[in-house]
Amino acid sequence: MRVLLCVISLLLTNIAHSATTEVRLKELARVQDVRDYALVGYGLVVGLAGSGDSDKNRLTRQSLVNTLKNFKVNVTDSDINSKNTAAVMITSSFRSFSEAGDKLDVEVSALGDARSLLGGTLLMAPLYGADEKLYALSQGPISVGGYIFDANGNSAQKNHPTVGRIPHGATVERSVFSNKETLPNTIALVLNDPDFTTAQRIADSINSRLGIKGTQAIHAGKVEVPVPSNIISLPAFIARIENITVSPDQVARIVVNERTGTIVAGGHVRVSEVNISQGDLNVTISTKFQVSQPVLINRPTASIGSVVVPDTQLTATEKARTPIQVRDGTTVGDLVQALYRIHLSTRDVITVLQAIKQAGALHAELVIQ
Repeated sequence: MRVLLCVISLLLTNIAHSATTEVRLKELARVQDVRDYALVGYGLVVGLAGSGDSDKNRLTRQSLVNTLKNFKVNVTDSDINSKNTAAVMITSSFRSFSEAGDKLDVEVSALGDARSLLGGTLLMAPLYGADEKLYALSQGPISVGGYIFDANGNSAQKNHPTVGRIPHGATVERSVFSNKETLPNTIALVLNDPDFTTAQRIADSINSRLGIKGTQAIHAGKVEVPVPSNIISLPAFIARIENITVSPDQVARIVVNERTGTIVAGGHVRVSEVNISQGDLNVTISTKFQVSQPVLINRPTASIGSVVVPDTQLTATEKARTPIQVRDGTTVGDLVQALYRIHLSTRDVITVLQAIKQAGALHAELVIQ
């Protein structure tokens, strides 16, 4: 427990020191419209060892018939009776600047009642965006992080064998970026953690360090930067903005996880003057069972037997703790050190923090998970 409390105190000290350190704007915000695009598709997985969809899935049989027609094989769904095929949904995503030929990872999930996708291969399947346009083609062997085996009514399963992954299993066919677009008049920066103070600091830093007038914080999560008329390369201009250093502001917040006994606090957390006293009541109940053996009396009609008699002892002890006084403006790191001196456990520290918050002496948001 001493080691744990020392580690918590050291962590809080390091957080308080790093709160005043300037970081690159690249770590605080992103350029608006630079994001991931979701892709989705439907396909067939073949080569399964009898663990595919059953005959009840007409969707799988009809999809297999349509696939075979592309290879000049004319069959009907009644001609197909195989459990080596499974209908699957395919999901993936790609960045704004992905170009044709880039590789993407895809996730494959069983759509019907297939028991496992282990050993299967995904046939070529298109991936569409939200605009219903084709952006990538996926195909390849599936890597499944689990298994399921059946024998004589018994089964052994690990993880989810109906979900698999194909690393670099899709090839981008269309890019969403067009280099023929004209330079925009403004660039919007979206903060990862919205904060009015941080947004204003970002606007002030861009105005002063790049000599750009007109940069303003639209709200807590967005800063708008005007693009000068003499800018030729937009990527070079954005690179200059990303490397500007800003000191982000932090909200006073303490995150407490009662299940694991974890406490994480920011460096700006302050505690007003408060007195803390924690008692320790220990109740011990000890029971001994003794056997009472009566003297035998030579009477055939008498009901005589041994009796078990419990002997219970109850002891209550309470260790008196010396109250501690926390001065006004004390940090949470100092508070943890003070609670360490009276030998409190981590869960007791959580209880004390909750009580201090209710007393109005903890000037921070207390988040209990």
